[in-house]
Amino acid sequence: MEDLSKLKPANGAVKKNKRIGRGQGSGYGGTSGKGHKGQKADTGYNRRRGFEGGQTPLVRRLPKFGFTNPTRVEYKGINLDAIQAMADKTGLKVVDLEALRKNGLVSRNDLVKILGRGALKGAIEVKAHAFSATAKAAIEAQGGKTEIVDTRG
Repeated sequence: MEDLSKLKPANGAVKKNKRIGRGQGSGYGGTSGKGHKGQKADTGYNRRRGFEGGQTPLVRRLPKFGFTNPTRVEYKGINLDAIQAMADKTGLKVVDLEALRKNGLVSRNDLVKILGRGALKGAIEVKAHAFSATAKAAIEAQGGKTEIVDTRG
């Protein structure tokens, strides 16, 4: 067994920094690798993002378009087939946000919408933030219940 105290990086994995401005012998003395004169040779030089040498930048040549709705509500969609698979695996009759989290279908802050792909085999009570019309009809057709929960307020 190898001794952990003797571990070291592979050959060529660790590279020394280029020490500029430390004398002619280093090869990077004098102008520090910046050549002679010019805008980019100046100390403190920093060009802004998207600068194209005075040419109108791409971001200004392209037209503006689109719109971002500030009140959009983003849901995480869960289909009925995923709920049925979870119910088969765990034997749950009530599927709520906590059950969906425990089974890794949603994250902590996700808003959940139940969607209608797939089918249910039995009556299951489902609690979520929103339901599609087909999902609601499919759940209630099997004798299940749907309940809208609002954890945002």
